[in-house]
Amino acid sequence: MKGIDVRSDERGFALVISILVLLVMSALALVLMIGVAMNRGLAGNDQRMRQALNTSEAGLSEAMARISHQDINDVNMDPADPDDVVQIFNTVAGSVPVLGADSSGMATAQAVGSYLNYSTAGRSGDELTVSWKKSADGTKVMRYDASTVPHINSVSGLPIYTITSTGRVGNARRTVVAEVIQKPFTASAKAALSSNVMIKEVGTAFICGYDHSMDTADDDGIKGRTVGVSPDPQHCGDNELARGTDLPGAWSTANINSGGASGIKGSPSDFQQNQTGFYAGPWEAFGMSATDYWSWIGAPTTAPTSYNGIVYYDGNSITMDKSTDLALHNTSGEGLLYVDGDLTVNAGFTYRGLIYVEGDFNCNGHAWILGGVIVNGVTDIKANGNMTILYSADAITQALSKYGGKFVTLSWREK
Repeated sequence: MKGIDVRSDERGFALVISILVLLVMSALALVLMIGVAMNRGLAGNDQRMRQALNTSEAGLSEAMARISHQDINDVNMDPADPDDVVQIFNTVAGSVPVLGADSSGMATAQAVGSYLNYSTAGRSGDELTVSWKKSADGTKVMRYDASTVPHINSVSGLPIYTITSTGRVGNARRTVVAEVIQKPFTASAKAALSSNVMIKEVGTAFICGYDHSMDTADDDGIKGRTVGVSPDPQHCGDNELARGTDLPGAWSTANINSGGASGIKGSPSDFQQNQTGFYAGPWEAFGMSATDYWSWIGAPTTAPTSYNGIVYYDGNSITMDKSTDLALHNTSGEGLLYVDGDLTVNAGFTYRGLIYVEGDFNCNGHAWILGGVIVNGVTDIKANGNMTILYSADAITQALSKYGGKFVTLSWREK
């Protein structure tokens, strides 16, 4: 009987072990390679998803910029119609799809050839869309009013825009929905008409300090406050907001003559005369410093192309010297009109927002203002025509906010 070759068996066993080790190492290497490939794929997908979200945010930015520049409101966004919708397409003007009765399309403001994919060239369901936040029954535009509880309501405050933006990068797609308002700019009005000079008998004018809805129609209130039927297109009482924000009709550091055919109404009193504490400068009306105010209001002009917006009318570069003179008739506008001098409004003048006059304020015909008027003055206030001034905190806030260029995001969610 031959002896057992132990060394041969050991060599065979060692060979088997070596083969097994190689197989295990190869398997581990393969698993590692598959893992690396998967990680690279996942990392690439994560990157595309992040890029798609960033693209969605870029869409929100264009929508807010277009609202701020009044592009969207001028096209078809009226807070009186909750069904209004504007869609922005990745195409040039002239190639925008035709939409339905309550919808309007517009071309993107992006440079041709470098479109970010937060919209599409045609109707797809992924268009950049601006609409109103609606009430539960879909019949009213919801608004934001910090002075009420709840803040979001359908009666007072700034209308809430709903922006839907879908960003696409490769096969990654992310949709965000943001509800935004234009940043509120508030003014500290003392009355519907605040003056640093005497307010004389003002003819057939009507001045009302009760707080009116921003939706008050032009020429409402020309017959005073008493309401016969509601709606009443000539009396303003049916447009008042019962929220404790009423002011006197007139306020002055001098006398107020409320006689004649004119009417002054307000709360807690119709008017307050011989007061102290007129504004040291227009900046105090907005709660700003003088530096911030002059920066915000911009450069003066004597040839505005429109009276919509923040308009600073002055004939020189010397602030508050009351040196200019402006007469307006058959003119409408909204926002802030700041006149460093005298302002005369004639027949056909309508305005929504705040008017601040450093010089004298005169009215020689039918004029209608919703918001407020502040007059520093030189002599006194005269109105020889049928002037109507209705105080409206919302009209002032919305008009200033509309052209202020900043936004507040109320909610943001991924759809």
